[in-house]
Amino acid sequence: MEGRPTWDPRRQPCVTVITLRGEREELSLLDVLSRAEELSAVFCSTPGETVAVTEYLLAICFAAGVFPASVEEWRASVAEERGLGKAAEWLAGCPDDEWDLFHPERPLGQNSLLASLMDEHGAGPAQLVMERVGDYSQFFDHHHLERFEPLPAAEAFRALLTQHVYGLAGRARLSGKELGPKLTNLSAGRLQGRIRVVVQGRTVGDTLRMNLYPPAGGRAGRFNRTWTSAGVERRKFDTRPPGRATSGPADLHSYLGRSVLLRPGPVAENGEVTVDRVLVGAGELLALDPERDLEDAVLLKQLNGHRKPLWPSPSRALWRDAHALYSAAAKEESGLFGRLRHLTFPPTGGGPPCVLWAVGLIANKTLATRWTDGAFPYAPSMGEELCVASRRGSAIAEYVARALERAAYVCWKVIYPNPKPADRPAQQARFDARREFWPAAEEPFLQLLEATSCGDPVPLSLLDYAGELRPMAEDFLRNRLDSLQRNEQGLRARARAEMRFHADMASPKAPPELRGEVNA
Repeated sequence: MEGRPTWDPRRQPCVTVITLRGEREELSLLDVLSRAEELSAVFCSTPGETVAVTEYLLAICFAAGVFPASVEEWRASVAEERGLGKAAEWLAGCPDDEWDLFHPERPLGQNSLLASLMDEHGAGPAQLVMERVGDYSQFFDHHHLERFEPLPAAEAFRALLTQHVYGLAGRARLSGKELGPKLTNLSAGRLQGRIRVVVQGRTVGDTLRMNLYPPAGGRAGRFNRTWTSAGVERRKFDTRPPGRATSGPADLHSYLGRSVLLRPGPVAENGEVTVDRVLVGAGELLALDPERDLEDAVLLKQLNGHRKPLWPSPSRALWRDAHALYSAAAKEESGLFGRLRHLTFPPTGGGPPCVLWAVGLIANKTLATRWTDGAFPYAPSMGEELCVASRRGSAIAEYVARALERAAYVCWKVIYPNPKPADRPAQQARFDARREFWPAAEEPFLQLLEATSCGDPVPLSLLDYAGELRPMAEDFLRNRLDSLQRNEQGLRARARAEMRFHADMASPKAPPELRGEVNA
């Protein structure tokens, strides 16, 4: 159609990156792949968006045939830093209409079957952005979704990718009368509800090479460009079908977790292409094979004996579970961690050769609340030491936190001798310094891991770490107790709380590092 806006992410700046010189740039998909060895990292506006873009780049590499055929070839490709030029060549050679975000029949990453619903049910672009959409509940205020404020096409493209992999379960804000009632039933995205681990190298090229892997059966599978691709049978929306098996990693990393349609707005005077309306409905359902589709998952054994991928917690920072990542790297025989442990890196300077970057989305039912992430240094030659350091470091921090809780309880008992049971949580929280302690303990913990990855002795590093946590916790407790009145009751409560804390630090049950002793 003449005059129709077009936008091609292969050639339009759409990915935020950091160069090796530390400069921030906006690059097209082709530029990212062509200059992968010159770039330090993909760095989008949120951790989830960065993961979604990385997933898409991996899907392109798989579709282009740029992946290792075996574990041995994977090790060689990482060690020899084999280029990704073939992926860039494949991408550049694709027909232009297959990569047009606003193609009338085959829009990239979207479902053109929704077109008839756009005029009546189209919402503002905020519907597409997970951090702005709000709660899907019908009782939530949705006035912001009626504002058709234009969203730049590059931002819309990244938000689209994020929706496909992290979309929350809920009820879509459109009608299912035409395409089927199940169009409104939004299922949770593939990565929603678990921690995604991306191994980050010193360049984007390193990162992609380390996260590519040998596909089961040697087949990459199909790349999902659009919902209405010729010869591809998609689910219908009259009933909820069972999840389908993936055809390979290209299919897995590019799957369409949502039916989305974007309407382009008027082209601005500066030529910028924008999106002014969107539709979001149910997408594909996958039946994930744990042996094939959960390459990076950190599997934890539950009480029933089943193993479940590590999940994000709203009350527990991700660094407190870093030992689970290092344990997987030390013990798993297959998947990402099984390969990573035996990798030999070329000598390229100081610091750990790679980072285990863990990302998760924390949600309150149908409302995305925040992203949680953690970057943990990893060196295969120090795998066992990192496992010990992270586990002991976490145990020390947990013990100090329990001591702060016990001190708060002792203080509460003195100040509130006859409390109502319902009042206890708020009253005890007044004296509980854990709220300050946990965020402050993260940096010493990461420094412990950094020192360990660089070869420092673990027992001495743990001693320094504990020596930093203890006075920090004492200061936080003292600040909390400063709210007490300077009378007999207040002084007695302070004295008992401080005695309780110091007794816990000196207890034989305490980690020896907190007593200034090296753990045998």
